[in-house]
Amino acid sequence: MSQLERLIMMAEDELTEYSSDARKIEKLRRKIGLSVPPAEQKEVKAALLEKMPKGFFGKLIEEQRQTVALPFWGIAGLGLLFGISLRQPVDFLAPAIGIPLAFNIQKRGWQLQAKRILLKTLEEIEERSKQPIKD
Repeated sequence: MSQLERLIMMAEDELTEYSSDARKIEKLRRKIGLSVPPAEQKEVKAALLEKMPKGFFGKLIEEQRQTVALPFWGIAGLGLLFGISLRQPVDFLAPAIGIPLAFNIQKRGWQLQAKRILLKTLEEIEERSKQPIKD
């Protein structure tokens, strides 16, 4: 497992806790400061910037993953409902297609959100290292 993957997993772990982004960044900053040397932090940040989405849909999924996935959950639910109530096996295609799509959209959005918070953390570490120490 590469350093970037390990840091992304740490960021995903922080996303599971209910707290503000500032608190998540603060906790990540401490963990990264202890486990990753500054030179490697810059390499990780550069690799992370390359992996971040630059298009409209990537940013939309990152910021609104649940909103984007909601229609697919609805299609899957309706297909299941109609398949059971009308006894139409063809209607079971909608859940077979809708559920994996919705799940993958939400998973992708979760990963992008973790990468974004990791990127913000690395940028904050970099900014703090540039500031002079105050007495």
